[in-house]
Amino acid sequence: MNTDSDQQHEKEFVLRLFVTGASTNSLRAISNIKQICETYIKGNYSLEIIDVYQQRATAESEQLIALPLLIKILPLPERRLVGDMSDTEKLLLGLGLSI
Repeated sequence: MNTDSDQQHEKEFVLRLFVTGASTNSLRAISNIKQICETYIKGNYSLEIIDVYQQRATAESEQLIALPLLIKILPLPERRLVGDMSDTEKLLLGLGLSI
């Protein structure tokens, strides 16, 4: 029998992280989100990292307002989280996960 917690972790997460080159905040955000994904949703996520300097059209289509920006596409509802992803509790809440 699956608990709600088990069902949360069985959902596939589709994430897109928008960054600005190799800036300190961008590198920190990449490192933090990878660590959190591997710790809490290992094997149940896809993470696309998009450098807005190299992929301007993609960035423009998302109407970005601040960077780094993580967009949780799936599972719904879509969520947008801004910052270096260092606040684990806030990030897990934004992803719809509980510790």
